[in-house]
Amino acid sequence: MKKILILGGTGFVGRHVCEKLDPLQWHVTVPTRRPDKAQHLLLHPLLDVVVMDVHNEAALTQLMAGHDVVLSLVAQLHGNEASFNRLHVELPQKIAHACRATGVNRLIHISALGADNQHPDAAPSIYLRSKGRGEAVLKQAQHLALTLLRPSVMFGAEDKFLNRFAQLQRLFPLIPLAGADTRFQPVWVEDVAQAVLHCLLDNSSVGQTYELCGPDVLTLKQLVQLAGRLSGIRGGKGRPVISLPRALGKIQAGLLELAPGEPLMSRDNLDSMQIDNVASGKLPGLAALGIQAGSVSGIAPNYLGNGMASDHLRDLRRHAGRR
Repeated sequence: MKKILILGGTGFVGRHVCEKLDPLQWHVTVPTRRPDKAQHLLLHPLLDVVVMDVHNEAALTQLMAGHDVVLSLVAQLHGNEASFNRLHVELPQKIAHACRATGVNRLIHISALGADNQHPDAAPSIYLRSKGRGEAVLKQAQHLALTLLRPSVMFGAEDKFLNRFAQLQRLFPLIPLAGADTRFQPVWVEDVAQAVLHCLLDNSSVGQTYELCGPDVLTLKQLVQLAGRLSGIRGGKGRPVISLPRALGKIQAGLLELAPGEPLMSRDNLDSMQIDNVASGKLPGLAALGIQAGSVSGIAPNYLGNGMASDHLRDLRRHAGRR
């Protein structure tokens, strides 16, 4: 029986990966500092939740011993340079050290579309620069049998992307939008999880970097409009979306950073959107993994109509009510 260590197993992608591992009857270990965030994983009979801090290299090394494969799924979208560096660069370095110490060489690492491990400092945002540096750290670890996955923005039933745009349109009569013309190629989280599973089962993925993107290329404005229509806002018309010039967009992003909860958009997110978030065409994608990508228009209607409200939007309502 194979043993899989999943770092980030309680997150958006991680929970889908855990579900897909069930039929394989492999033993899965998921470390977390927040056991309350792992309650949904307790349903998996061969999965152990271990309470620990993965940033503690000694503890990580001890836990990793005896496993066959490590899945590195840890990431954050919002933060400052120090927090991005800690999570996206220093943690991969600790993972590489722990792999060397324990003799575990197989590693599948989720990065981000737009990351560049050869020229990480050329990226327009702190987030993308940290992702590129994290890849570079792992590529330099010659003992690793490494696969890199670079997904575009992910959507799915629990996403904090389309759901938030839909909820905003339930709250406000129009949506001023920074970065409205930036193009995205959204990928279904289930397809990303399936890609992880494929790479686990197929050793030909070792040494490869895959760009995980869906079939649709849409601007951010089009995605916001689609979220409104699919949610039935204003009789299926959605709210008007007003494109903001970059200077006003920076102000909007700065104000969103001050709102309670995780921000919908930060100034660093806006910096990332200086480049389109679409496949380069130079690297293999989901089709190379035998996966027919699901489309936003085909998947999102199944969950956007349910009126799902994120914690962030509930916080906004409470904040507005106190004024």
